Amino acid sequence: MLLGNASTLLAGLVQEHCILGIQYIPFTRLHQSVMPALFSASCLLVCAWAICTAVAQEAMDTPNIQLRLAGAKRKHNEGRVEVYYNGEWGTVCDDDFSIYAAHVVCRQLGYLEARSWSPSSKYGQGEGRIWLDNVHCTGHETSLALCPSNGFGVSDCRHSEDVGVVCSDKRIPGFLFLSSVSNNVESTNVQVEDVRLRAILGVHRRRIPVTEGYVEVKDGGKWRQLCDEKWTLMNSRVICGMFGFPGEKKHNPRAYKVYARKRKISYWGHSVNCTGNEAHLSVCRLGPPLTLKGNTTCSGTPVVVSCVPGRAFAPAPMTGFRKAYRPEQPLVRLRGGAMVGEGRVEVLKNGGWGTICDDNWGIQSATVVCRELGFGSAKEALTGGRLGQGMGPVHMNEVECSGFEKSITECYFNPNSLGCSHEEDAAVKCNVPAMGFHERLRLSGGRNPTEGRVEVLTEKNGTLVWGTVCSDSWGTTEAMVVCRQLGLGYAMHAFQETWYWHGDVSADDVVMSGVRCSGTEMSLSHCLHHGQHIHCPRGGGRFAAGVSCTETAPDLVLNPQVVEHTTYLEDRPMFMLQCAHEENCLSSTADPTRHDSYRRLLRFSSQIHNNGHADFRPKASQHSWIWHECHRHYHSMEVFTHYDLLSLNGSKVAEGHKASFCLEDTECEEGVYKRYACANFGQQGVSVGCWDTYRHDIDCQWIDVTDVKPGDYILQIIINPNYEVAESDYSNNIMKCRCRYDGYRMWTYNCHIGGSLSSETEDTFPGLVNNQVSFR
Repeated sequence: MLLGNASTLLAGLVQEHCILGIQYIPFTRLHQSVMPALFSASCLLVCAWAICTAVAQEAMDTPNIQLRLAGAKRKHNEGRVEVYYNGEWGTVCDDDFSIYAAHVVCRQLGYLEARSWSPSSKYGQGEGRIWLDNVHCTGHETSLALCPSNGFGVSDCRHSEDVGVVCSDKRIPGFLFLSSVSNNVESTNVQVEDVRLRAILGVHRRRIPVTEGYVEVKDGGKWRQLCDEKWTLMNSRVICGMFGFPGEKKHNPRAYKVYARKRKISYWGHSVNCTGNEAHLSVCRLGPPLTLKGNTTCSGTPVVVSCVPGRAFAPAPMTGFRKAYRPEQPLVRLRGGAMVGEGRVEVLKNGGWGTICDDNWGIQSATVVCRELGFGSAKEALTGGRLGQGMGPVHMNEVECSGFEKSITECYFNPNSLGCSHEEDAAVKCNVPAMGFHERLRLSGGRNPTEGRVEVLTEKNGTLVWGTVCSDSWGTTEAMVVCRQLGLGYAMHAFQETWYWHGDVSADDVVMSGVRCSGTEMSLSHCLHHGQHIHCPRGGGRFAAGVSCTETAPDLVLNPQVVEHTTYLEDRPMFMLQCAHEENCLSSTADPTRHDSYRRLLRFSSQIHNNGHADFRPKASQHSWIWHECHRHYHSMEVFTHYDLLSLNGSKVAEGHKASFCLEDTECEEGVYKRYACANFGQQGVSVGCWDTYRHDIDCQWIDVTDVKPGDYILQIIINPNYEVAESDYSNNIMKCRCRYDGYRMWTYNCHIGGSLSSETEDTFPGLVNNQVSFR
């Protein structure tokens, strides 16, 4: 009995490791109680050999298949499961599919495991054959073809039952995918453990970012060089794109030949054949294996690639790089992303910015955008408004690029965007150069990696030391830069006291003070600060700067058409304005006026949308809201909007402001339910997909223009002017209109949000270019 159990266990282990192609059986995994019986069995080796032979025969009989993930609105590691069999791509039915089958799919694609699986064509319906149905996997199979099923092509399913999977982000170390679907080796794909660009010459090792060096792949845990025997500029183009560079250039090979003769080179056994429009080396085709010549596998030298960085990453000075860039206004930009090189794609057309519909949006089109902006190839082509929804027109639809266009505007597209809403706005995440900024900053003492006291690495007396940042003037824009530099997303809160976060004692000294950021910098060191002359009256310690970061953030946008359509003048007696007067909603000249006098008010409605991915909540908690007896309401934010009337030279002639005395969901998009209401001291906020409307007929929803003379003016409205609440995009928090006042009536026209027009057109509207009232 014991021998029988041992044989069964041995057979299972032998089968498992024969399938994996491993030459040994890890006997340490066998239970000690069966070891004597195993070793006393005279036929042990014979049985093992027989089982391995049977398994090998089974593997030879197993159909050779290739897998891929496909479908709409997905990340790179998720999608509809598609199978390449018998020269044709098909899908898998969700009948009897399980997480164990998902594990097999993900591991076959080079991921460590599956996170989940989805039935009923979550990623869209596929086309062609449904190759597999009623798939039963144990989770240990090395190919989906090894799992029992009805057989290839035997199915009673429809494409509405296509299955999808979500794989982990982590790849299998040393994973090398060599497809044998085709007998032509040039048609196979290659995915290696890692790829790097290693600087060899001293002049390049000292530069950040690294723009030139050996191309090396990690295979089986060892770094190996590529042979330049069949290397092309198209291969170099792909490598540069992977590392965040928009283009490649020639290099001087002499110094590298001398270096190669003095060093032992370990070559990778394959050549690579890229077309140039691939986003990553793993998508390129393999060339034929290198032939062995003497003691080496390469008759040439190691591959060297030299890249041209985008102007934002060019080493200083920029000599040699300036000529590659056009000084005129770009035709494309990114908005709403937390990191450099990511965001919603917007294009300039007829003097106005608009979005791109995600129909047919893919990695090649996204790569054209990234290279055009001075980044590398695209890591991800995002759909479904994943990085926030835009406002205004949708300029392009069904974009299809070859990958070699200089601008997204050169790609084929359908100018008719009927049926496209901003819920379908396309976005990208681009490869950017490794600048090492994250290595000079850290968060310490927080409850999780996304919060804590800010500590920076700086040079002091010739050595690098960690220290804190003075919290004087520390605010949301500074926190935004910290979160971006660490790759932690958006800022959620900025803290001026961090006594509850005990950081490293050796880093208590203040090493940076007077920090002031615009919010767009890539590193805290790029912000204005005192330099070596530290000045921090309160000192560090409990008053050090701190942050809390988040993956999602709200984004408030004012609807300009509502303002334009609701503007009018009203003459209102002072005795009806007492509450508004108490809340400073009138101009200073109203103080000495009599109760029977009149004030002329420019009134309008405000419709404020939350187009982000997190609810907009007031900074102050509910217990600290201020009750105003006159209006019978709570102020959750004392200053929520600024209203200004400007002359054509930009000077302020009248102003108003309004507190968020009722921040709530007035209306929501279809399918979105209201969550916030002010009644009965309810929670205040604006949900994602909802908007808060301040009607023209409520107090303080105006500008007191009693003292304004007839003429032409600019109406300017700013939401969240003091950055009290963090958002994903502050450039759209400002709205401007042209106004004409004849002494009796007021006309408003050309209302638009900040950044929606070309820079030439925007220059004709004086005032602020964003919602920052002053550089604090």
